Amino acid sequence: MNRRLTNAIRFVMDEMIPPFIRDSKVFMYPFYLFAYRGKNIKEVMQFKTKVYSYTPEEYSDFYNELNTISRNRATDLNQACIDFILDKIDPAANTLVDIGCGSGYLLNKIHERHPSISLSGFDLKAPEKNDHFTFVHGNVEHLPFEDHSIDVVVCCHTVEHLLKLDLCISELIRITGKQLFIVTPCQRYFYYTLDEHVNFFPQKESLITHIPLKEFICEKLQGDWVYLGRIKEGKSL
Repeated sequence: MNRRLTNAIRFVMDEMIPPFIRDSKVFMYPFYLFAYRGKNIKEVMQFKTKVYSYTPEEYSDFYNELNTISRNRATDLNQACIDFILDKIDPAANTLVDIGCGSGYLLNKIHERHPSISLSGFDLKAPEKNDHFTFVHGNVEHLPFEDHSIDVVVCCHTVEHLLKLDLCISELIRITGKQLFIVTPCQRYFYYTLDEHVNFFPQKESLITHIPLKEFICEKLQGDWVYLGRIKEGKSL
């Protein structure tokens, strides 16, 4: 299922079903059974409680071993957000890194539109070998890049998973030379969600309050927030 369809399904479930039913373990169990292919259901249903006690290794292992129906799609991005990023990348940019690059789908799209940019991907799990970008393994809490060394930093469908959100966003800003793109769901909090999210951004303000850049735009596109912040002269605004 593509992102636009899953966002539509989520809207119906989160906005049209009474909360006491929607966030019921009994009601949600069949959805978990389907989404997680009947595996490790107890662990994933208690994820929001247990994740804060994970060691970094356990956190990494959890995501590396996930086998859900969402892993079958090429990307978590909807087309409107992809087009937004491709259209607004600074034409003078020389370097770009995708933090939480997944399979590298977006990086390949960027290469098609902007073939002169040197591309890197960063994630907990390495994608398949690709000739269009280099890959760096690690955790967002400690990005192995110099201050303001990357012209364009992209972080899509990642901030909603981060346990230390403000620390990670400060890292994203630290390495950004010109532009910072962030894409994340416009989503209400429920304990039982089929996505391993720990951060929720139902309003624009709930996202931008965590990003201390003065020059930015933030739009809602097909159920997701897309944020573009700008940095000038190697300093955050």
